[in-house]
Amino acid sequence: MKPSLLIWDWNGTLLDDLDLCNRCLNDLLDAYGYAQRYDAAAYKDIFGFPIQDYYRRAGFDFTRHPYEALAEHYMEEYLPAAEGCGLCPGAHGALEWARDAGIRQVILSASQLPILRRQVEERSLSGFFDELLGQSDIYARGKKETGLSYLKESGIDPASAVLVGDTLHDFEVASAMGTRCVLCAAGHQSRARLETAGVPVIDTLNELPACLAGL
Repeated sequence: MKPSLLIWDWNGTLLDDLDLCNRCLNDLLDAYGYAQRYDAAAYKDIFGFPIQDYYRRAGFDFTRHPYEALAEHYMEEYLPAAEGCGLCPGAHGALEWARDAGIRQVILSASQLPILRRQVEERSLSGFFDELLGQSDIYARGKKETGLSYLKESGIDPASAVLVGDTLHDFEVASAMGTRCVLCAAGHQSRARLETAGVPVIDTLNELPACLAGL
């Protein structure tokens, strides 16, 4: 059944910032004197939400370096560099397909809302979305609550919506919201991890229209 609403994750699903985030992690480790470094495959095996837990898996010691200070340092590098990030493979085509099919589209992101708005506008994508749903701070909390509030206020039947994301957290958010879910392995977590969710996993967004047709 074709959905009436697509709920898009942003980072790693539409915005191709995987390599940048991997680099920022390694730079942060270096800046605070940690020896370990992560290649892309290792990064995709440890990344996840809550971000605090991901930082712990990466090896940060919050008793020496508080999470809030680490997050702020990370964003100081990430934000200016993210201006150079393009879209993930197949993203623009998938957005156009959904628009032409009359499917409503929103972004539900763990990013701070002003950052999300700016990044979407910089890529001339605002016209694709009915709503941009972000957070009030930089600490990547509260995505489930934001999504639930949106569905309640909009009156949209969750069963008619599909959340498209790139992490197991996106599956958890979809489950909490009562929507269907498709995960894309081109982002921040490996296909092997995503497949544990038991929902469709695609390699790139080029596969999304066919995948949605089979849901």
